[in-house]
Amino acid sequence: MFNPVDVGFRKQLKNGEPLLGTLLSLPSPDVAEICAAAGFDWLFIDMEHGTLDFAAVQQMIQAAGQNCPCIVRVPSNEAIWVGKALDTGAAGVIFPHINNADDARSAVLAGKYPPEGIRSIGVARAQGFGSRLQECVDNANRETILIAQAEHAEAVRNIESILAVPGVDAILVGPYDLSASLKKPGRVTDPEVTEAIVRVREACAARGIPTGIFARDVEAASQAFAAGFSLVCVATDSLLLFQAARAVVARAKP
Repeated sequence: MFNPVDVGFRKQLKNGEPLLGTLLSLPSPDVAEICAAAGFDWLFIDMEHGTLDFAAVQQMIQAAGQNCPCIVRVPSNEAIWVGKALDTGAAGVIFPHINNADDARSAVLAGKYPPEGIRSIGVARAQGFGSRLQECVDNANRETILIAQAEHAEAVRNIESILAVPGVDAILVGPYDLSASLKKPGRVTDPEVTEAIVRVREACAARGIPTGIFARDVEAASQAFAAGFSLVCVATDSLLLFQAARAVVARAKP
């Protein structure tokens, strides 16, 4: 059965339940399957910075299975990239660099079929390779998750107008790019950076829109949940592998 959109996950997201994911940038279905089996609630598949093509993305989504929804960060917010990402069977899309309401409106248009948007109707995995084409067209606009990234000082200044755009399901804070835009690259705990992050979270809370954030490690992820973020992405596949490998070397080598 081809049912790429996990409606249960969307409901959990809307209800503000704590959802923990990790970022995958390595083109490996095996890694996706391992992370899904480890118990992550969702997987962040990164086409913006990872070396992933759409064939790898689809294989990773297939490997993750029905119980671990995958959300793809597209390399560009152009409609062709968004449509191809959704056609792989992704549960949703993360749009990078949404800095104002116009950016958000364009993103939503790209992620929805007409008449609500401009997504092209194709025959791919999301449509059951043709077997459930009409079902997909009828339901995708309601079920697909569209997440806007706030990762620049301009996005923070415009956060209320971004949140006012219908169809934005959640905001994901990118603390590292945000810190760079504030001329403090990498200093994500600097008071000015944390103040900007809090402003985004509070604006989202006021509108009842889920807020997510990238957390480098377990401690940062726990702090994010405690602060009111519900969609947390902790670490990356390569970072987790490096940390595990380094721990083995440190403990096993005489």
